[in-house]
Amino acid sequence: MLRSALLVLCGLALIANVVRADEKELAKEKGEGFVSLFDGKTLEGWQGATKEYVVEDGMLVCKGGKLFTKKEYSDFVIRFEFKLPAGGNNGLGLRAPLEGDPAYAGMEIQILDDNDEQYAKLKPYQYCGSVYGVAPAKRGFVKKPGDWNVEEVSVQGTKVKVTLNGELIVDTDVAEAIEKGTLDGNQHPGLKRKSGFVGFLGHGSPVAFRNIRIKELK
Repeated sequence: MLRSALLVLCGLALIANVVRADEKELAKEKGEGFVSLFDGKTLEGWQGATKEYVVEDGMLVCKGGKLFTKKEYSDFVIRFEFKLPAGGNNGLGLRAPLEGDPAYAGMEIQILDDNDEQYAKLKPYQYCGSVYGVAPAKRGFVKKPGDWNVEEVSVQGTKVKVTLNGELIVDTDVAEAIEKGTLDGNQHPGLKRKSGFVGFLGHGSPVAFRNIRIKELK
C-alpha cells in the first residue's frame, strides 16, 4: 500500500515538473514573439467549419471540414501538437484562400498516420510532413496513433521547413516547383501566393490539436 502511494506521488510530481517545463517554454516563446492561436476553451479567432471542430479537454478536435484563422499571414513560424487516431488524416493549410482546395490554391502540409495499411501505396509527397504534391518529407518520425506529435513549420518567402518531433523532415524552396513544375504534375497556383490563411484541413478523422502558436516573421 505504501509503495503504491509513493509511486502515485512520484508520478504526480513528474507530471507537475513536465507542466512547469511546458509553461516555462511557452513563456519563453511569448517573449520571442509567439502568440497563441487557440485558447483551449473556444474557437475565438477561427472561421470556417466551426461546427465541425470542437473543444474537448483543452484540445481542438476535428470532426471534418476546414478551419481557418480569421487573420491572414505571410511569413511565419507555426508550432503545434497533434494526436492521430489509427488511419488519421488531416492537413495544415498555409497561405490559403478561403475558397478552393488549399493543397493547390495555397499549400498543405500533410498530417497523416503514415503506417496505416491503407496508405501503403501513396506517393512520397503524400506522407506526413510533406508539402502535398510538391516536396516529400523524410519518413519514420510520426508517432504511433494516440501519442502526441510536436511539429514546427516555417514559411519564409518560397522556403518551407518542417520539423517533426525534433527532426527536420522538409527543407525546400518551392521556387523550383514554380519554375519547373510540381512532383504530382498538377497546377499549384498557391505556391506563388505571398499571404493567406492558416488552417486545419479535415478529412473526417478525429485528429486532436493543442498548444497552437504562431510567430510572424518580418
